[in-house]
Amino acid sequence: MGSPVGLHRVLEPAGVLPQAAYRLDASPRIGPDEVRVRVERLNLDAASFRQLVRKHGGVGAAVRDEVREIIATRGKMHNPVTGSGGMLIGTVDEVGAESPLGLAPGDRVATLVSLTLTPLAVTDGLADWDGRTEQVPCAGHAILFARSIAAVLPADLDPGLSLAVLDVCGAPALTARVVAERRAAGRGVSVAVIGAAGKSGSLALAAAARAGAGGTVGVVPVPAERDRLVAAGLADAVVLADARDPVGVSGAVSGALGAPADVTVVCVDVPGCEHGAVLATADGGTVIFFSMATSFAAAALGAEGLAADVTMLVGNGYVPGHAELALGLLRRVPGVRALFEARLAAD
Repeated sequence: MGSPVGLHRVLEPAGVLPQAAYRLDASPRIGPDEVRVRVERLNLDAASFRQLVRKHGGVGAAVRDEVREIIATRGKMHNPVTGSGGMLIGTVDEVGAESPLGLAPGDRVATLVSLTLTPLAVTDGLADWDGRTEQVPCAGHAILFARSIAAVLPADLDPGLSLAVLDVCGAPALTARVVAERRAAGRGVSVAVIGAAGKSGSLALAAAARAGAGGTVGVVPVPAERDRLVAAGLADAVVLADARDPVGVSGAVSGALGAPADVTVVCVDVPGCEHGAVLATADGGTVIFFSMATSFAAAALGAEGLAADVTMLVGNGYVPGHAELALGLLRRVPGVRALFEARLAAD
């Protein structure tokens, strides 16, 4: 049996976990506790996709070529600039006799672990992808370890819609947990979400409201996003601010809530948003960073420089029950579903 965390799949450098590895062994033969998935579609994370598009000036063919080269070279999808990857959906091909994941051949699944640690091989050259969307139709296979996480795709939802939700399902789950814990302790629970009209942001707003937030504000950069978020009805207030402008963000949040937020959730996929989030948060509050573009040095040193007594959490993408919670919000909150469906239609 190999390592339950996939150490046996690391080709270089030796001794690191798969996420930190430069190259993985993506050979299709599985060990007794592994699962092989026939890949149907990748979902590149927003920070990675944005970086690739900017690098190549929006030329889809060039984006496609680089993604293909990354996978071929590294045995996984691991953007060397952002350090992020995404996730995938596919059909289970083979299950090792000792796999603890509870999957069976024929199950259609979404992997809930990053592509940066998932052995992956693509066999069609990404021929059906134009390089212009985060979702990447493709053929190939991926390997899951004993410690991997996967969810069987729900039969009542379009697979593309499920993939978009499951890609960010850690955000609403952790937001709900933080709000619930603060309520239970009798502490303030006003919530600001920066990047509130996006996938993780809209789900975080809905989760905060369901968990009993005392007031919510969504921060977006442009009027078009403001109008969509207002129409969705997910926030008590929607304000315009550039997430990279600390004074602007802080003023917009305090103006909407009457005071800094008790909980600030950062869901923006561009660098430079750390100081605004800290400045917008009340002393004793919590900042949750869900963006792969976050600089944790900037966050920590910025908070120190502002003498800000805030707890800062890394949204690591996993909270028990996160997939079920996010899919439940999609089903029960019309505004969430409307935003997701509009995003997919635009892609």
